[in-house]
Amino acid sequence: MGFQLTSKDYVEYIKLAYQKIHASGDYITELDAATGDGDHWANIDSGFGKLNEISESLAEMTLFEQFKQIGKTMMSVIGGSSGVLYGSAYLAAAKTLKDKEVIGNEELCGVLSAMLDAIMSRGNAQPGWKTMIDSLHPAAECYKACLAEGLSEEETLKKVKQAALDGAESTRGMEAVRGRATYQADKGVGHLDPGAVTMSYQIETLTDYVLSRL
Repeated sequence: MGFQLTSKDYVEYIKLAYQKIHASGDYITELDAATGDGDHWANIDSGFGKLNEISESLAEMTLFEQFKQIGKTMMSVIGGSSGVLYGSAYLAAAKTLKDKEVIGNEELCGVLSAMLDAIMSRGNAQPGWKTMIDSLHPAAECYKACLAEGLSEEETLKKVKQAALDGAESTRGMEAVRGRATYQADKGVGHLDPGAVTMSYQIETLTDYVLSRL
């Protein structure tokens, strides 16, 4: 039957993601200070911190309601463009979960794909522009390919995780097309994009959580 994540399970993932992001403050802020204005970690941390605070109420919602509430919370708490992008991602993912009681293998692929489409559309951005998309895009595409090939859930999740991590690492060699790094002479080349790194943290935490339940 494979893995099945309930609303309560997804909240457990949110808590773990918050712990990982919260603990990485110095590192992410250092990355951001090199190419941006240094506030990315504070914004993302505040968003996941708020989700952690309301985790009990989130756990009692349906998946559709939960993802909508996560989206609204992120939009209202996370500053700058990240709040709008993350909010849009979760609101789009919520639509894929309407009338769903659990998130299985195909549903999780659908969630990541919906998030990717929403972020690319709302941000008017593409892969290769040195943004969070460069971690999410390879992960979502890898997930689709694994489903098409009929790979096991374990192998699929491991490949998706690695695709996200490799995607974040690939931003080191990219020139920024958006954001403050575009104003620098080197356009951020040689530096990791903090948004891609924090996105890879989330996908890594999510896949590890699901793998622990197989």
